[in-house]
Amino acid sequence: MTLSHDISGSGPTLVLVHGIVHRRQAWDSLVDQLTPYRRVVTVDLPGHGESLLPELGPDVMGQLIDDVSEFVKEVTPAGERAHVAGNSLGGWIALSLAARGDVASATALSPAGFFVNHLDQVRAINTFRALRGTAKLMGDGLPRALRYKLIRYPALAAFFAHPSHVGYAAALADCRSLVSNELVDLGLEMDFVLPPIVDPTVPVTVAWGRRDLILPVYQAQRVKKPFPQAKLMVLPGLGHVPMTDAPELISSILLAGSEPFGSRAKSVSAAG
Repeated sequence: MTLSHDISGSGPTLVLVHGIVHRRQAWDSLVDQLTPYRRVVTVDLPGHGESLLPELGPDVMGQLIDDVSEFVKEVTPAGERAHVAGNSLGGWIALSLAARGDVASATALSPAGFFVNHLDQVRAINTFRALRGTAKLMGDGLPRALRYKLIRYPALAAFFAHPSHVGYAAALADCRSLVSNELVDLGLEMDFVLPPIVDPTVPVTVAWGRRDLILPVYQAQRVKKPFPQAKLMVLPGLGHVPMTDAPELISSILLAGSEPFGSRAKSVSAAG
């Protein structure tokens, strides 16, 4: 499956997968810091950005993993296994590909799928629905409303610890996607069941923003059960979408997580 994407840089291939309602531009703030060292592929998930939503079968999440796995193979040079990193839903996809042994490594930023119980998932669902309802209420006035920082910053605060880092155009695109994206309701209520672990030697890194209001950091305690090999870190002062909050830190984490030949020696500063 060919999805809308951009490729830049040189080195080992690193595919970056955004979260639900976002687009490949979610990674723009750090791509330039990665391209001297990695061949970076940013992709729009099906039904997001410029990628069309295919006809969906009963297993939406399984279909999504298969589509991204196929895409990764398409954009990876022959004889190479790509590294993959993702945020939120994209983080869960990255970990699913690692569980299947489809990638050389996986780095997940505040990944979905680690709810501590059903009520925890319901809380996340209701948070998204409340945000979606608020955006819908603005209707045709949304573009004008978001021009005011007193409205735009609170509207983004659930996703970003530092909403001031998000420009008007990006905020408007994200809010419009929150309103119109067909996968929001489907994806939120699906079971985030990881595939069986087929290769526990695949390097896995999971980084979680301590100020994540969408998927709170307490969910990180569940990562080690399916991924005992995971390097787990908590990022003080960062939110659910940390790429915009701290581009330099997140790019260093992505580079360390995708070190070739299994090397994990690159240091990651400011992560606790």
